[in-house]
This record gives sequence, structure tokens and C-alpha cells, in this order.
Amino acid sequence: MATGFTLIFATSLFLMLLLDCCSGSFIGVCYGRSADDLPTPDKVAQLVQLHKIKYVRIYDSNTQVLKAFANTGIELMIGVPNSDLVSFSQFQSNADSWLKNSVLPYYPATKITYITVGAEVTESTNNASAFVVPAMNNVHTALRKLGLHKKIKVSSTLSLGVMSRSFPPSAGAFNSSHAHFLKPMLEFLAENQSPFMIDIYPYYAYRDSPNKVPLDYALFDASSEVIDPNTGLLYSNMFDAQIDAIYFALMALNFRTIKIMVTETGWPSKGSPKEKAATPDNAQTYNTNLIRHVINNTGTPAKPGEELDVYIFSLFNENRKPGMESERNWGLFYPDQTSVYNLDFTGRGAVDLTTKANVTRSNKTTWCIASSKASQIDLQNAIDWACGPGNVDCTAIQPSQPCFEPDNLASHASYAFNSYYQQNGASDVACSFGGTGVKVDKDPSYDKCIYMRAGNNKTVGSNTTAMTSTSSSSQTENSSSISIFLLVTCLFNLLNIHRS
Repeated sequence: MATGFTLIFATSLFLMLLLDCCSGSFIGVCYGRSADDLPTPDKVAQLVQLHKIKYVRIYDSNTQVLKAFANTGIELMIGVPNSDLVSFSQFQSNADSWLKNSVLPYYPATKITYITVGAEVTESTNNASAFVVPAMNNVHTALRKLGLHKKIKVSSTLSLGVMSRSFPPSAGAFNSSHAHFLKPMLEFLAENQSPFMIDIYPYYAYRDSPNKVPLDYALFDASSEVIDPNTGLLYSNMFDAQIDAIYFALMALNFRTIKIMVTETGWPSKGSPKEKAATPDNAQTYNTNLIRHVINNTGTPAKPGEELDVYIFSLFNENRKPGMESERNWGLFYPDQTSVYNLDFTGRGAVDLTTKANVTRSNKTTWCIASSKASQIDLQNAIDWACGPGNVDCTAIQPSQPCFEPDNLASHASYAFNSYYQQNGASDVACSFGGTGVKVDKDPSYDKCIYMRAGNNKTVGSNTTAMTSTSSSSQTENSSSISIFLLVTCLFNLLNIHRS
């Protein structure tokens, strides 16, 4: 017992050290709710966990959403809407009350790490830019009173419209008409080590100037490069060029330590007849290349290797957003939680649990079972999704049914995974489940439990696990060994980075 506890503790410690030492740029997703057909926040939280999305941005402090994300470990960016800027800027008590009533009841169970005070204020019809910095100061003061100002960072999101020039990147400059609030905002960000938050959309640049902006350049897919005549830096995509334009604009004002965070970017999957580039293929290409670019800590030509955290817009298609058809089709998921197109948030390749498009199918009979390396919480989340939004009939793994015994997550997950896999064409992506599913060519059926196979939609429960079982002690030892190996590998890579 003592040995097992020691190993579990050691595993947890190593994993924490691993996550800390291997931290880098991350990909998050914006969870907008301008729709009347979205799933409930608790189902959204399950979907986000299933796809291993660790960072989510919302645009307010909705209590149902904050409750739904409690104890998930997902880091949440919440927001103060533009409509509240005036009241937050005029009275400290308003910021204090909001924090006390809308944030503290859910923190730290809900892992709130950023508060955006206003969103793209220069683009709103009622320009509230004059109130942004005073409101930011009051929110920061409210956090400082509670000792949370270093755990929850305050900033405000801006559009690329704050720039008067973005090409060539080295000539990047802010629009002087926004100087009245930009300079104090930058001073605030530098003093409090908060990021400069920007929303960047190469899609709009291409849509509005298709004769000047090559589509492949906007999609991270260019075969040639654009040179900055002032620096000689080469740019293979518009995203990097726009980011570097902001870096140069900041440096021109002598703000050299402020980090940039992209709080919105993406590509629509559908548009009006005039929006020919708004297609699922282009959306998939942009976001897949973006994720790989960020996860690999590529940085930009002016800032190679620089961390750059990015949020993809948006989680769902939102049917109540005004404007052109594309405005309602930026989502990665439909409201029924099925994928709009194939996407992998880890940056390793295209992995999807719900769509049948662009998949590889095997010619021989295969089954899908739970990976022996999957954690208990990941298995439970995957089972909840498969038996819910995944539309798998999980009756057979209920008590007294043929697949209930052995009563463990690995066995139940294997049954649910395979049912979903076979129902969705036995494709590689249908057996992903965020990395918790694996394909096998040996029929896992046993006793009265007949696992579904391609062309056979009937399954009966199980009596033995579809996975190789080990004792709990050996599992713990294996987990510890894996953790140690990963930690050593991570540290070795870091040493190599520093040496180079």
C-alpha cells in the first residue's frame, strides 16, 4: 500500500513538473453564444474535454458557463462586455461588485486566468475606447484587493483596425487616431505583464483584396515567400506578417516586453456566392496549419521561437450573428456537436470524432477499443460523449446487461468506442476519441458479448474486458516509468534548446 501511494505521488509530481517544463504556445477556442440552437453549457464542457481543448474564451461571465467548466482544468478567459465599460470605468464599486458576485463564487474551481475588458472597441458603433483603460484599472484594482491580480491577468481585445499600416511588417504602425487610449493601455499592459490581445483574420484580407493577396499565402500554404524590403525577412504566410507588424509597431513606441496573444482567428466554412474562399477545405487547411504553426513554437520571422498563444474562432456556428453568410459559419462544430470538418487540436494531424469526410478506411475487418494508456477521466469523458452526442446505444454496458461485466471503464469504453467506430464507417478518425481509442485486428468479442463489425449494426454485451489487464500496482509502476521517461525527455530537449 505504501509503495503504491509513493508511486502515485511520484507520478503526480513528475507530471506536474513535466507540464511546467514543457509549457509553450497553446491553442484555445472561442465559445461564442450568438445562437438559439446551441447545446447546454455542461454538454459544451464535455465536448471541449473530449477534444482535449484546454483553453476557452467566452465573452462575458455567464454563470451557467462558469459552473459547467468548474473542476474541468480548462483555463477560461472571461469578458466584460462593451456595454459595461462606462459603469466599470466610473465607479470602482461596480468592478468590485462584479468580481464579488460574478467571478469569486466560481473561482478557483473554474480556472479563470484572463479577463478581457471590452472587445474590439474601435469597431463598435458607439466607440467606448475612452472608457477601456479606466475600466481595466478598476478591474485590476478589484483583483489586487483580493490578491488575485497575478493569477488573473487583465487586458482588452483589439482588431487589426488599430493599425494604420501592416505591410511591410517592419513599417507596422498604430493608427494615430487611437493614440488617446492605446498609449495608456500599453503602459498598463507593460506594467502588469499582461498580453496585447489582437484579433487577426487573414480571411478578410483575402476576401476584400483577392487580386492582391494570394489564397495560399493566407492559408499558410504558400510555396513562395514575401520579402520585407527593410529587414530582408521572408514571410510564407500572412498571419506571421500581421503579427510581426504589431511587434514592430510596439517597438516603435518603445514597448519591447509586451507579449502578443491572438484572441480570435479562423476561417469560415461557408459563405455567400461572393465569398468563394469560405469553404470547409479552406477552413480545415487554415486551422490545421495554424495549429501546427503554434504548437511547434515556430514563432515569426522577426521573433523566431517566441511563444504565441492563439484562440480559434469559433467553437460553434452561430445562427444569430448579423452580416454576410460567412459570419454564421466560423464554427468548428455544428450545434448538434458534430464536426464541420476534420481537425486535430494537438497539431499532430487530422483527428476527428464525428465527420465522415476526408477519412482513411481499412479494407480488412478491424475493431476499436480503449487504449491501455488512457486515463480514467479521459475514458469517462469519451464514454459520456459516445453514449450521448455520439448516438451509440450503450444499453449493453448497463447493469444486468451482457456487456456490464467486468464493471470497469476500459471494458465499457471499448464497447462504446467500437460501436461508434463501426457506425461511422470504421474510419481511422472514428477511432481517435482524443487519443484514447486504438484499432485492433482481433475480434474483442467474448462470451455473449459480440462486438459490432462493419456491416453489422447489432451488438450484444461483453463479459470480459477487450483490453489486456494488469494489476493496479503494475499499472502504477508503468505510469511512473512513463512519467519519468517523459520528464527526462522534456528536460533533455530543453537543455538542447538552451545549448543551441
